[in-house]
Amino acid sequence: MPQPLIDRYRDFLPVSSSTPVVSLGEGATPLVELPHLSARTGARLLAKVEGANPTGSFKDRGMTMAVSKAVEQGADAVICASTGNTSASAAAYAARAGLRAVVLIPEGKIAAGKLAQALIHGAQVLALDAGFDTALEIVRQIVERHNVSLVNSLNEYRIDGQRTAAYEICDELGDAPDALCIPVGNAGNVSAYSLGFGAYRDAGRTRRVPTLFGFQATGAAPLVLGHPVEDPETVASAIRIGNPARGQQALGAMESSGGQVEAVSDEEILEAYRLLARREGVFCEPASAASVAGALRRASSGGLRAGATVVCVLTGHGLKDPTTAIQESAAVKALPARLDAVEEALFG
Repeated sequence: MPQPLIDRYRDFLPVSSSTPVVSLGEGATPLVELPHLSARTGARLLAKVEGANPTGSFKDRGMTMAVSKAVEQGADAVICASTGNTSASAAAYAARAGLRAVVLIPEGKIAAGKLAQALIHGAQVLALDAGFDTALEIVRQIVERHNVSLVNSLNEYRIDGQRTAAYEICDELGDAPDALCIPVGNAGNVSAYSLGFGAYRDAGRTRRVPTLFGFQATGAAPLVLGHPVEDPETVASAIRIGNPARGQQALGAMESSGGQVEAVSDEEILEAYRLLARREGVFCEPASAASVAGALRRASSGGLRAGATVVCVLTGHGLKDPTTAIQESAAVKALPARLDAVEEALFG
């Protein structure tokens, strides 16, 4: 197994020699050049493919920290509210640590791949007849009453772990990129990247913090609208959040870098989702493609400098949401098992 993420970046994390490291080999994800999209935008676009983490999303970076500290602090269990990826990661790392995991999800609002992960890892999954924001509020009340560790992004250790993606980008590029494009749901990840780039700059590991551009879906864009969205709706289920817990922190991070938060439509998200898969060979979940949809939008309006190095964060693997992948693809064609039938289908 690769060296645990905590050990690789121990000098930048709030751990000690007595912290038990709960790891599944997270981090060290690929930074992939996107030649087709680079030619289309005029910038140098790269994808930070966080779907290569053990449970298929960036959440593993924070979860290794959150669960390690939960064990260190003697928690009886971990708990989270989730639209999917957090539940999968929490369940896996809790299983690794021998802890009970409890997950609250919005009923009918979680992609099949993510729900399957939480269940197979042994989490107790409770589906509520409410949205994510209500589920998170209930979870916050539970941790005040019981010896249970909250592992949503409100947990500062989650943010500490997620900072490491910024360190990896700088280590590979030799400096921070000019800009970072990132999906925004509960807004913890953009805050983490900002803190990570800042920590590396302060340590002399990079010269700058990149301009941060965050992208929400138009049907779930509370930070763009300036107020919570009561019933958020988007095909990008991982960012279907109407009242981000770290919204103000994320807005401050983007604004201080010279960036901003914007909304992209489901149609733009799905176009970027297909382009990544069919032209770049990179399969991500729809929410991840919001970062590329945003980069395409900015490039078309002159909002990306020609030749700039731009990293698009792809937060989760495409197999997290197989239903959307099938819906967005050509139908499988059934044929008789004869050579002439196959040749006719292939060559006409």
